[in-house]
Amino acid sequence: MIDSTAIIDPSASIGKNVNIGPWSLIGPDVRVGEGCVIGPHVVIKGPTIIGRGNTIFQFSSVGEDTPDLKYGGEPTRLLIGNNNVIREGVTIHRGTVQDCGETVIGNNNLLMAYSHVGHDCVIGDNAILVNNASLAGHVLVGNWAILSGYVLVHQRVNIGAHCFIGPGAFIYHDVPAFVTAFGSPAEPRTINREGLKRRGFSSSQIALANRAYKILYRRGLLVGEAIEELSNLSDDNIITEFIDSIRNSTRGIIR
Repeated sequence: MIDSTAIIDPSASIGKNVNIGPWSLIGPDVRVGEGCVIGPHVVIKGPTIIGRGNTIFQFSSVGEDTPDLKYGGEPTRLLIGNNNVIREGVTIHRGTVQDCGETVIGNNNLLMAYSHVGHDCVIGDNAILVNNASLAGHVLVGNWAILSGYVLVHQRVNIGAHCFIGPGAFIYHDVPAFVTAFGSPAEPRTINREGLKRRGFSSSQIALANRAYKILYRRGLLVGEAIEELSNLSDDNIITEFIDSIRNSTRGIIR
């Protein structure tokens, strides 16, 4: 059902069984996949591609131009996957040509009220941004990461898979996979044991992750030394992912 007061550009593509609420605006070069629900007073600008089964609540602004001063009106894109929930007042900006030109949000994510996704960010799958969490430009958020309320993430920071970031934290260095971080500036506290348990990791894998954390953070080793020791710890995927998240760091990891 499309409300009679909704404004939809003729060039927009609207899939089957899409609901669009009163006074929402769907601009040119927007594609909305089947089964999406778009609440009242939502603004979606393009070029934007939205997959299947997404729900976008009232007053959200999706696919707007970035306020980055380098942006010159280039036709950059926003890509949103399937089955995401975008709650009230969320803002998501398209990319810039200074990066790959795309902001990307994967599948099954929850973006809670007033959270912000800046230009050129990439969010994986099953992540949660709690109310008022904000990502600056070029931020990468791994699968299953949780950013608590009022978390602020500096530009070009990587948040590893399965991380838990505590409320009000300010993140300006990369967070390795599986790590729980609190504080402003954020500091590593422990492995996200409860999150790993809920997602089906075995007790032996969680123990491995805990050993890896202690090697990196409790032994006083340089990062290179820690990586060398971690490489000899196990060939389990949980250790491989932990090492990769450290090696791929571009801003240095939180310490």
